[in-house]
Amino acid sequence: MNCPIYIVDAFTDKAFKGNPAAVCLLNEDVDSNWMQSVAAEMNLSETAFLRKSSKGFELRWFTPEVEVDLCGHATLASAHILWESSLLENSEVAIFNSKSGVLTAEKKNKEIELNFPSMSIKEIGGTKELQEALGIDFVYSGKAKGYYIFEVESEDIVINTKPDFSALKKITDCGVIVTSKSFSKEFDFVSRFFAPAYGINEDPVTGSAHCVLGPYWMKKLNKNNMRAFQASKRGGVLSIRVEDERVYIAGEAVTVLKGELLV
Repeated sequence: MNCPIYIVDAFTDKAFKGNPAAVCLLNEDVDSNWMQSVAAEMNLSETAFLRKSSKGFELRWFTPEVEVDLCGHATLASAHILWESSLLENSEVAIFNSKSGVLTAEKKNKEIELNFPSMSIKEIGGTKELQEALGIDFVYSGKAKGYYIFEVESEDIVINTKPDFSALKKITDCGVIVTSKSFSKEFDFVSRFFAPAYGINEDPVTGSAHCVLGPYWMKKLNKNNMRAFQASKRGGVLSIRVEDERVYIAGEAVTVLKGELLV
């Protein structure tokens, strides 16, 4: 089976910035083990597999080690490829059936806007081990489904955090968000995302984490529309809108590679 495969840098308008995702277009149903092997071969934080169905597109996401329930940047990359390869008209909405339910994407000028679920957060204590693994003090400690969120005092702390990834992998099977208010007028908040449990020490730009960050900062800043920066080495920019228990996450994307999977 020969499949078109792409690499797309998501949440950026520049090649080699943002978060790279592989997008594989399938013309038939395939085995999960095969998809996992392809994801390991691509060795990017996420590889998305798309297959056309009667109700849009079936969409699954794999890290090099595991399948995940939700991924923002690989969904944005998938929508970008559907329009770029003319599988959808620019005016059409991309409809994805996934483990997290039905997700959609729409073109909004230069950006692509994803319609994702909002995630509720519960304040927690007992985070001493996580503090030690991250090497920082928290202003706030919270937990959402599959995610920890930790607010710190300043953007400098976010940028300079140097986790002990071995320790982090041993003590949690969740993704870990570290965030603060931005000191820049351009952005409302900044963040970084660590997920050694999924085989990703640091994810460059994490759309799904903003399903947690959006509702959190909406309440703190008392605003529904926000601009966010993920302060990884590659960096990425996201537009966030929280409305009716949904989080709308928008960004640009750039295709950097097109090829054919021969096995």
